[in-house]
Amino acid sequence: MYAREVQGEVHTFGVSGKLIMNALVMYDHQTRTIWSQFLGKGVKGMLAGVELDFLPVTQTQWFLWREAHPDTLALNKGGRYRFDTYDSYYRGGSAGVLGETLSDDRIDRKALVVGVAIGGSTKAYPFDLLSGMLVISDSLGGGEVLVYLESDTDTALVYDREVDGRVLTFSMAEDGHGAFAVLVDAETGSRWLALTGKAIDGPLEGRVLNRALSHLSFWFAWKDWNPDTEIY
Repeated sequence: MYAREVQGEVHTFGVSGKLIMNALVMYDHQTRTIWSQFLGKGVKGMLAGVELDFLPVTQTQWFLWREAHPDTLALNKGGRYRFDTYDSYYRGGSAGVLGETLSDDRIDRKALVVGVAIGGSTKAYPFDLLSGMLVISDSLGGGEVLVYLESDTDTALVYDREVDGRVLTFSMAEDGHGAFAVLVDAETGSRWLALTGKAIDGPLEGRVLNRALSHLSFWFAWKDWNPDTEIY
């Protein structure tokens, strides 16, 4: 998700109907600039090279989000949430509309990964691995990240694990589940809600972990855009 205020002006966006390496291409009504959804950057037109501001988003299932945020508003689509048009595509072996740009069989091309980009470095964290670990404390591109997976809903979240100049190391608490799953940091013993990154008990109570730039993606898409990516 991106903020739509660009250089002090609020822009409205539409779908161009084009694809770049299987990824959505947007345009803005104000300047007709073409924007890459995957890069979050203008690629052709008056604002080419301008980057949109990243807004952290949680891609999850409705019941988990509602449990954590019972007063949330939902977009009314007239009942069109009952099925997913792309369900057969998720199960199939095809790589998008255009096929793969690069060949890299380190993992299956339709495997789900959460890709992280920091300081010019990129790394992919496969869901198959995360489902067995749930929490990973890692370093990338000069940054320190916490990668968390809520495995029942394939909800992957990535946080900056440095707080007040101190790098924290996290593990799952024995209590809490789903929307109320709890992480504990080894350095202070503070307890954090995994779904929101907010400390709810301990010396750091009230602090909120910053979200890191990440993409939930099929492997083939992530490595096409990031050919030099590492895999955790």
